[in-house]
Amino acid sequence: MVFKNIRTIGYEGRDSRNPLAFKYYKADEVVLGRTMADWTRFAAAYWHTLGADGTDMFGWGTMQRPWTTISDPMEKAKVKVDAIFEFCEKLGILFFCFHDRDIAPEGDTLRETNRSLDVIVGLIEDHMKTSPVRLLWGTANMFSNPRFVHGVASSCNADIFAFAAGQVKHMLEVSKRLGGLNYVFWGGREGYETLLNTDSRLEQDNMARFFHMAVDYAREIGFTGQFLIEPKAFEPSKHQYDFDAANALAFLRGYSLDPFFKFNIEANHATLAGHTFQHELRYCRINGKLGSVDANQGDPLLGWDTDQMPTDAYTSTLAMVEVIKNGGLQPGGLNFDAKVRRASFELDDLFIGHIAGMDTFALGLRAAAKLIDSGELDGFVEQRYASYATGIGKDIVDGRADFASLEAYILDRQPAPSHSGRQEYLETLVTQAIVDCLH
Repeated sequence: MVFKNIRTIGYEGRDSRNPLAFKYYKADEVVLGRTMADWTRFAAAYWHTLGADGTDMFGWGTMQRPWTTISDPMEKAKVKVDAIFEFCEKLGILFFCFHDRDIAPEGDTLRETNRSLDVIVGLIEDHMKTSPVRLLWGTANMFSNPRFVHGVASSCNADIFAFAAGQVKHMLEVSKRLGGLNYVFWGGREGYETLLNTDSRLEQDNMARFFHMAVDYAREIGFTGQFLIEPKAFEPSKHQYDFDAANALAFLRGYSLDPFFKFNIEANHATLAGHTFQHELRYCRINGKLGSVDANQGDPLLGWDTDQMPTDAYTSTLAMVEVIKNGGLQPGGLNFDAKVRRASFELDDLFIGHIAGMDTFALGLRAAAKLIDSGELDGFVEQRYASYATGIGKDIVDGRADFASLEAYILDRQPAPSHSGRQEYLETLVTQAIVDCLH
């Protein structure tokens, strides 16, 4: 047992003052016909949960973890396998996510690296025989190693393209072996620092070639998981090709890749792109591309990806409205791509942070259900656009109108008066739904 001093986390309700208990998340509570566990599908991020050590650009690591004193990389990797399953089981988290380099150390060659990776994958398989915890998605770390300094599929070096292809090939095999429900591509190095040395057409053409190869190989080996792209505006690249959901969808459509991909939307990445979390979720939902979510939040005073635990109930409520209207996230989920703060270094902080995130989204789910049940928001929107349900508006929507007919219609009349958008009133409805769930 790795977390021997932490018991299984239970539900104690909103009046509890126990930091190691749920106040709002009750896995089997039914909301709009489905359990909370089914709506949320929480996942733990291997890299932050087990890999983050509190290091920042000005200081060494601070985290107190049972595996930090283990010097042998493979032995440390084995202990972390025990840790992720125990951690998830004690929190009632049914999924986890990982990059290949999160779970096993890198060797001198890809062959050597794959050999070590396969050993750890075997241990994960053994745990899965007796544990309910499953792989939500896997991915390849193609941003940490210096070989990726000029990009991956967009690299100016064809050998790097080949190396990345081999790396993703093996991770697709691993994902299939572990029953992974999705596979994520995050293009952290797929961008540029200056256009002065960049052939942006070739780079994007090569990225598309890479994705088509991935689709073809997944089909070849029978991997049926959903492919996901995770947009991000910048950092580490000054400009990343998958800037936001709209930009990434244009890329997919331009290269005939859109039938094969959906999006994994991260809250903090939406912030960096100058959008709200709800905006990115809404854009994906209305385009049929909302696949999964990285649940975290950023600091509005800091211009980088701080990956904080999500604790903003207003944001989570608006997010869960989109998730509910999407019909859920299956086969995706809510992955806590978030780490406790550098000063929250004790072992129980790791659990407290995830409890806070789970409670925040549980509260958001309840409030979102209230908003949808009441019909006030949807009713207001429907009424606001009522002019398109009849008359000339319906002609526009149905494609029967053209410039000539619209001119003839409006030439001798005054336009109907517009009405207030009632933004402040609608925002109070969201606040009230949250408050109602607090009592």
